Amino acid sequence: MCGVLRQRYLVPALFPSLSTEALPCTSASGSNLTGVNLLGRKKDNSPTPEPDVSEDTIDSGSNGDAKASGPTAPKGRPTPKRSEASRKRGPVAPAPMTTAEARKRRKEMRTKLSREERKAEKVTRRADMAERREKMMAGDDAYLLPRDKGPVRRYVRDIVDSRRNVLGLFMPAALALIFVMLSVPSVQVQQLISPAMLVLVLIMVIDGFILGRKVNRLADAKFPDNTESGWKLGFYAASRASQLRRMRAPRPQVERGASVG
Repeated sequence: MCGVLRQRYLVPALFPSLSTEALPCTSASGSNLTGVNLLGRKKDNSPTPEPDVSEDTIDSGSNGDAKASGPTAPKGRPTPKRSEASRKRGPVAPAPMTTAEARKRRKEMRTKLSREERKAEKVTRRADMAERREKMMAGDDAYLLPRDKGPVRRYVRDIVDSRRNVLGLFMPAALALIFVMLSVPSVQVQQLISPAMLVLVLIMVIDGFILGRKVNRLADAKFPDNTESGWKLGFYAASRASQLRRMRAPRPQVERGASVG
């Protein structure tokens, strides 16, 4: 049965290097390909011997690494990394962007100072603020607000301060009407005050419009290269004229009735 299953006439054709007499008969559960060279498999399956690493080689390698990673001779210490240098230097705080942030930083600095140092710092700060305010009220262009800077705005302020304006009566008249309306609980009086308020507002609007036209005409004549719009200059002049003279900032630099060239 074993000879029939092998089909001896196919063995020489498929495996020329194997003779039919060399094929042993195996059981049904065993393999009958004993001695057959399979494709892609090496004849010698013995493991490749690993090279022996001696202790001398390990010692020499460790000594070489230690020499490579050690400090250089001229410096005597390794170069610090950028992160370590910045950590030692400490973070650089940016400039405060808002007034609240600046106030918070001042509070943090006060906790690090003694009581005498805090008092001295407070006195210095108050003196600095008073000096800056005085220069701003005097009309120093370096300390003025952005809305008040420039020769054109200074000229407009001088025009407004040199004349008597009906707009200057707006605040006292409005306060007087409100006081009368609250102190006299009469329906007839309140009915009279409401139209009076409307008439007062209308007068203020007309006077502001006339003042704005005059200011723009004089400013264009004195500054031909003026690029500010007429509405901005007119509103600036009207808003300054509506304030009481002693409450205006910057402080008036000309007297009433003075000629402004």
